[in-house]
Amino acid sequence: MKATQKDFKAQAARAAREARVFFFCGPDEAGAHDAAHHILGLLPDPGERVEFAGGDLKRDPVRLGDEARSSSLFGDTRHIWIRASGDDAHDALQNLIADDTPGWPVLVVASGATDKSRTAKLLAGRPDALVAMFYPPDLRSVTGAVRDMADAAGVRLAGDLAERIAKAAALDTRLAQSEVTKLALYLDASPQAPRQADAATLEAIGARTEDDGFMSLVNVVLAGESGKLAAELHRMRELGLNPVGLLLAFERRATQLAQLAARMGPRGNVREFIEAETNAKRVFWKDQRDLIQQLSIWRGRKLARLVDRLIELHRLLLANSQNAELLLAQQLAEITRFAAPRS
Repeated sequence: MKATQKDFKAQAARAAREARVFFFCGPDEAGAHDAAHHILGLLPDPGERVEFAGGDLKRDPVRLGDEARSSSLFGDTRHIWIRASGDDAHDALQNLIADDTPGWPVLVVASGATDKSRTAKLLAGRPDALVAMFYPPDLRSVTGAVRDMADAAGVRLAGDLAERIAKAAALDTRLAQSEVTKLALYLDASPQAPRQADAATLEAIGARTEDDGFMSLVNVVLAGESGKLAAELHRMRELGLNPVGLLLAFERRATQLAQLAARMGPRGNVREFIEAETNAKRVFWKDQRDLIQQLSIWRGRKLARLVDRLIELHRLLLANSQNAELLLAQQLAEITRFAAPRS
């Protein structure tokens, strides 16, 4: 079976009933990620998630078949979730489908792959598989998706708020969903008790730019808040945030800190300086507390080392795209430890 973003929803219910392997690809990673979650919602009992990176399966292509046909310790249901890059899960999937023994559903979100890739061609003609291709959405379609998310969460969006959320999320539906979820929590909204959102509500919790979808992790790492790091890294994985895009948010904050440090000078008072910058509207008021904390930590040679490390990490991620998420998580943990206060 094959599908595009135009007819995916129409085919999804049938695919969830008949297919056991789902391959989501195309340049719109957020769309592929959302589609995989949509299929999960249609499965009678998706059960426990077992995750693999495509690079792991490329090194051990037999492992997927073994896992897909194994039983959990307590006999519960499960599904297999694979984060792949290009065709790195091809051989594992080929081994899987070569055996007709029933197994758990396998969902592959493959960044960098298309419906012309080897893996897509392997699966597209099979009645027990679905290949779905997703192109980057336009503002109108993401705005509509935000309205649907809000309706499902019990949030009533007035006027152009759905469009503002879509723009702030850079048309990434994963980040948009995160904003809608925050709105619902802030308003204590639910489908049974809908609440109205307005511009003031969105300003109180909303992302102003695409970076804001990353900033909670940026702030935790640069403040050395080790106790919060695991939850933020879990959020990074759950949302499928692009590792290079996330690293760019760190680089922009580091650049901002370097510019602020240069203007303040080596003997300036951090709190007084940031408060003055905020009053002069050169620093956004919501960033004031975080910048005071971070500029107190990252100054002089320590800040220069951070900038150099981020540049080197950027090079590593581009050279090792298959393991980018793992590399980024490891390096962010080291930066967090470096920033943490010494006892």
